[in-house]
Amino acid sequence: MPAAAAAMALVCVAPVAQAGEGGGSSYPGGVENFLTGAAPPPGFYVLEYGNIHRADKLKDGSGDDVPLPVFKVAANVVATRLVWSTPTMVAGGNLMYHAIVPLVDLKVEVPGLSQRKTGLGDITFGPALGFHHSPSLHSVLGFDLVAPLGRYDQRDVANIGRNYWSLQPLVAVSQIDPAGFNGDFKLTFNFNQRNGDTDYRSGNEVYLDYAAGWGLGNGWVLGAGGFAMRQLSNDTSAGASLPDSKASAFAIGPTMKYDNGKGWFITAKWQREMSVRNRPEGSALWIKTILPF
Repeated sequence: MPAAAAAMALVCVAPVAQAGEGGGSSYPGGVENFLTGAAPPPGFYVLEYGNIHRADKLKDGSGDDVPLPVFKVAANVVATRLVWSTPTMVAGGNLMYHAIVPLVDLKVEVPGLSQRKTGLGDITFGPALGFHHSPSLHSVLGFDLVAPLGRYDQRDVANIGRNYWSLQPLVAVSQIDPAGFNGDFKLTFNFNQRNGDTDYRSGNEVYLDYAAGWGLGNGWVLGAGGFAMRQLSNDTSAGASLPDSKASAFAIGPTMKYDNGKGWFITAKWQREMSVRNRPEGSALWIKTILPF
C-alpha cells in the first residue's frame, strides 16, 4: 500500500496581509488525498508530488477583497517524498520515517514590484506509526518537523522558505473499498516558531485535508476533496499580539484515484478556495504518485 502522513512545505507569499507572516503557511492545505492514512508494508518507497497554485485575490479579516491594483501569486512545486517503513512495531503500529524535499518556482506580483524565485524549499521530516485495523480501515499517527532550509530574505515579497521551524503532530485515517465508499482525512496541528530575522511569530493553525469518493471496481475512485483550515491564535510581532490576524479557509473540488493493483497508483485533485479570511484566495491542482521498485 502507498504511504501516508505526508506534508509538503510550500511557499511564502506577499507580505501585504497578516494571518501567518506574509499571508502564507508552512503547511500546504489540501496536499493529501485518497490513501493518506494507509501506511505501506516494511520497505523503502519514493512518492512524487506536483502542485500548481494560482491566487489573484487577497482577503481581509471580514472576507472582503483587499483593494490592490495588482496581486498575483503563481507557485509550481515538485516534491520528492522518501519513506522508510521499518519492521519495528511500537504500540501495535509499524514505525516509519519520512522526508519531503520540495523544489519551488514562485512568482509574486504586488503594486510596484514583481519577483520570482526558484530553488529548494523548506524540508519536512519526521516519524510516524502505521496501524491496520482491518483490510479496509487504516490510520497513521505522526509528528513532522519543518526545517527552514528554503531561501529567505525579509526584504523580498517572494520567499520559498519561511525562515522558522514548525512542529506538526498529525493523525490520518483511510477507509478503502475498491467497489464502494472511500473516505480519507488528515488532521494536522501546525505550531509555528519565531522568525529570528523579523521577530515575528505566525499564529498556530489546524488543517483538515479530506477526500470522499466511490470505488468503481476497476481501480478507479471518483469523488471530491479539499481542505479546511483555521488559525487558532493571533500572530505576534516583537512579542505583542496582533488583533484580527487569524486566518481561515475552505477548499473543495473534484478528485480521483487510480490503482493498478500492482503497487502503482496516482491521485489528482483540483480545489477552489472559498470562505477565505486574512490570506490569499485561489485554486490549486495536486497530483501524487508512487514510484515502485
